[in-house]
Amino acid sequence: MIAVIYVVCAWTITVLFVWNFLISLQKGMSYVKRLHEIPCDDCEYFTNDYRLKCTVRPMTACSEEAIACPDFEPKTVYCKACTKSCHQLN
Repeated sequence: MIAVIYVVCAWTITVLFVWNFLISLQKGMSYVKRLHEIPCDDCEYFTNDYRLKCTVRPMTACSEEAIACPDFEPKTVYCKACTKSCHQLN
């Protein structure tokens, strides 16, 4: 009789462990998907420098707050500042 109780307890602990692992894995995957929505590395204002990551919003750069950044500008081939100064010269 005591062996049956031990087997039930062992299986219960195993099932709870696997359940907890699967829930943690699901939460981790959803968090990683959320982090991949951060657009900073594709933005024109992103400097890729650890001292100043973004020239417009340095406090929220590369964080979850930057997901809906109103100042996001897609990267272009040429720097926008360079093209603006070239147009002014011509």
